Amino acid sequence: MQEFRVQTERRSQLVDITKQVRSALGELDGASAALVYVPHTTAGVTINEHADPAVARDFEAALERIVSEDWPWQHVEEGEQNAPTHVRAAFMGSDVLVPVRDGRLALGTWQGIFLCEFDGPRERSVYVTALS
Repeated sequence: MQEFRVQTERRSQLVDITKQVRSALGELDGASAALVYVPHTTAGVTINEHADPAVARDFEAALERIVSEDWPWQHVEEGEQNAPTHVRAAFMGSDVLVPVRDGRLALGTWQGIFLCEFDGPRERSVYVTALS
């Protein structure tokens, strides 16, 4: 398992981490898949289009609208109201599994791997494991 860190810049932000994932994995000879995992309850990971940065911004705005800050949330024990960030992260999930073909991540032409920050800015860990 390899780990790298990502410093986010906004409360809600999708960060393309495809290059960092490839770098962390190195040579993938013999691997059949790669697991990308984030060990956080207010961040997630997903695969989506990475050719147009507007897609990530639209994604951020949609999730903020679907899971509103204005809901009467009960989880306020930490001194700040971050309950919506837990829900957004749960919608995204904490891991993605990417097949490996010919020693490379088998992502589509327009696909990238994104860290989904919902309670930033902060530093996040990403764990990457090649599976055989």
